Amino acid sequence: MRPSRTTLRAAISTVSAAVLATTVLAGAPATAEAATPRSAPAAAASGAPSVRFVDIQGDGGTTLKANVFTPAGADGTRRHPVIVLPTSWSMPQIEYMAQAKKLAEAGYVVVGYNSRGFWQSGGEIDTAGPKDVADASKVIDWTLAHTPADPQKVGMGGVSYGAGISLLASAFDKRIKAVAALSGWGDLVGSIYSGRTEHRQAASFLGGTGELTGRPSAEFRTIMKDFLASNLDKEKDLIAWGRKRSPATYLDKINAHGAAIMLGNAWGDSIFPPNQTADFYEKLTGPKRLEFRPGDHATAEGLGLFGLPNDTWTDTQRWFDHYLKGADNGIDRESPVLLKSRSTGAYEGYKSWKDVPSAQRRIELNDSKQIHTNWDSGANGGLIILSSMLDQFLRLPPMASIPLLPRSLAAVWQSERYDTGQRVRGTTRLHTTLTSTAESGTAIAYLYDVGPLGIGKLVTHAPYTFHDKTPNQPFGVDLDLFSTAYDVPAGHRLAVVVDTVDPLYNEHNPSGARLTFSSPANDPSYVSVPVRD
Repeated sequence: MRPSRTTLRAAISTVSAAVLATTVLAGAPATAEAATPRSAPAAAASGAPSVRFVDIQGDGGTTLKANVFTPAGADGTRRHPVIVLPTSWSMPQIEYMAQAKKLAEAGYVVVGYNSRGFWQSGGEIDTAGPKDVADASKVIDWTLAHTPADPQKVGMGGVSYGAGISLLASAFDKRIKAVAALSGWGDLVGSIYSGRTEHRQAASFLGGTGELTGRPSAEFRTIMKDFLASNLDKEKDLIAWGRKRSPATYLDKINAHGAAIMLGNAWGDSIFPPNQTADFYEKLTGPKRLEFRPGDHATAEGLGLFGLPNDTWTDTQRWFDHYLKGADNGIDRESPVLLKSRSTGAYEGYKSWKDVPSAQRRIELNDSKQIHTNWDSGANGGLIILSSMLDQFLRLPPMASIPLLPRSLAAVWQSERYDTGQRVRGTTRLHTTLTSTAESGTAIAYLYDVGPLGIGKLVTHAPYTFHDKTPNQPFGVDLDLFSTAYDVPAGHRLAVVVDTVDPLYNEHNPSGARLTFSSPANDPSYVSVPVRD
């Protein structure tokens, strides 16, 4: 007999708890990623904090499984700042135990809870919907009533799903004074439907892990089915569903409440790409901070979940220390935009996101090029999680031999060789004129760093899909590629490649369709690459 999904969840939870508990109780190894010049916050209390596992009644009476860390020596005579941590998608309630222990040692009450619909928590998956937002407030209510938490010093944070829920909660609960959203999203539609293209691998990953570790609602299953099937009849409904779950939709409320918000994401996040995070950050009006590092979804802060020293979690505690405890640690005086180069691993600080590039390198897309659809040329964005992890740890992004790409399947343009290194920083933009033999279609644009042997390393890419176009009639295309920080060595070129198939995405090209890219004299085609001189 095959074990039930409930049994599998329980088994995985037990193993995960054992691993994380061992890490928490034994302490972290001394080796980890290179630290930033900033020192880690010091612990505020001596002795070990206490931990207990509790049930919290969420929205509608749904039971949420939670753990509570209380600072050592807390005797109820004084209040402590509190941090609430909703779990990531598909993660058990012990996800944050290592970091919760560190925060409790620094004087915080910390409550980590399993988001509804996952593992032992009750209810069905609401996908950061109204019930999840209401749950966050219920957890805050419980914490203020059952722990020595200070109602004037409430923070929320988390990774991925927990990040999104925390941002959404800050729009509806003005008690939240500080947020640390790591590997989260500002715009859900702009994340998994950017360029009007379904991010197939990302959606399949979320749907599959949700089925394994949780109880998806009928609404979620319908949304996933229509999304992966590219059901255009349901496009408006899909977008409305995503907008309802996007913090950007509630920017006015978030700004009005004025919570101090720190956003941390990875350049190669294949579930929540960096562009939408940067756009959301720019529209925040309260205290804010933006950090981008190499890696994929949740990999920049992932090692910190096991208690290892981690730059992202160090800055997270510094953020809470300043905005919840009033610590004069200087984080409010630092450059609010912090970028880590994929190529050098060096940190760079900027006053704002728009100040990141100082110049633009323009690659002219001259000559008309026609390509056939439905076949992968060999240029692609890799695989979710894996490819950008290889880039993060080994500096091995997806690669392609640019001279060997079949020109019948891929349109290729190259820059001149650069005499000096080019520090690509920010968002590359493509402008072109496209003609299709069909009314619908998909194209994927890539930017490669090409060495002397013609091997291209992927700098960035993005998909683009169109519908309801008149066949054989040209139309303009403007596409933002995913933001990045990458250094092109002296003597290398940049190559722009456009093809029609990538395993990451759904494609909408009818069989036998052809795409033509042209550069009219009155509207030249080009790619504008942001660089830092």
